[in-house]
Amino acid sequence: MIKQFLEINGEKVEVSNLDKIFWAKEGILKAHLMKYYVDISPYLLPHLKDRPLTLHPYPDGIDGPSFFMKNCPEHAPPWLETCLYLSEDGETINFCLANDLKSLVWLVNQACIEFHPWFSRVDKPDCPDFAIFDLDPFPPATFDDTIEITQLIKRVLDEFELKSFIKTSGATGLHIYVPIGRKFTYEDTRNFAMRVSYIIHRVYPEKVCMEWDVEKRKGIRIDYTQNVKGKTLASPYSLRPLEGAPVSTPLPGRN
Repeated sequence: MIKQFLEINGEKVEVSNLDKIFWAKEGILKAHLMKYYVDISPYLLPHLKDRPLTLHPYPDGIDGPSFFMKNCPEHAPPWLETCLYLSEDGETINFCLANDLKSLVWLVNQACIEFHPWFSRVDKPDCPDFAIFDLDPFPPATFDDTIEITQLIKRVLDEFELKSFIKTSGATGLHIYVPIGRKFTYEDTRNFAMRVSYIIHRVYPEKVCMEWDVEKRKGIRIDYTQNVKGKTLASPYSLRPLEGAPVSTPLPGRN
C-alpha cells in the first residue's frame, strides 16, 4: 500500500483511506472531511486548545458503526499531546488534545467526524470557562420556538449584565455559552444554569419543558445538566455525523 502524507508546517502527517465514503447520500469522502478541518482549523483550534477531548470515530462513515473513545490510542504518535486525568471512580484516563493543526489532522484521520471538548482546560480542570444552556425542541415545538426561548434566556442574562454567545448544535437545537472567567466550579455553573432555566420555565411553562423522562418531554427542553465535569457538547465549527453534514455553527449577533 502506498502511504499518503499531508505536509503541515513543514512536517509530514500520514493519512489513509481518503477515498472512503463518509456521507453516502451526499458523496462526501474522507478527503472532503479532512479538507474541511484543515480549512476551518484557524477558527476551530482555539476552541479545542488545552481541552480534554471525548472522541467519537466513525471508521466507515456515518452509516457504519461508531464508538466513543476517551483514552488516547496506543498507536498515537509520540508528538500528540495528551493529559492524564484521575476520574472520581479511580480510573486513569489519558485524554487526547488537539493543540495544533498536525494533531487535528491526525485525529481526523482516525475517522473523528466531530469534536467534543471539555468546558474546562487541563490547568484548571475543575473550573469551566463558561456555563452552558443546551436547548432542544420536542414535538410539537419547532426550531422557531427554540429561538424564542433563547431570546428569553438572553433577556435574563442581560439583566445580570452577563455576556452570552449562541451557536447551533448542528442537529436540532441551540447552545448558549456564558463566559465566566474560570472563577467558579462546575457545581456553581450547574446551579446558576438551573436557576435561570426554572425562571424561564415559570415565565413560559406552556413552551418550556424541564422533564427528565424523554418520553414525557414536550416543548423546549433547557438542559442545564450539561454543566458537569467530563460532559461535552460538539465544539464550535465541529461537523456532526448526520445527513447533510451539518456543522455546529456560532451565530453572529449582539452579546
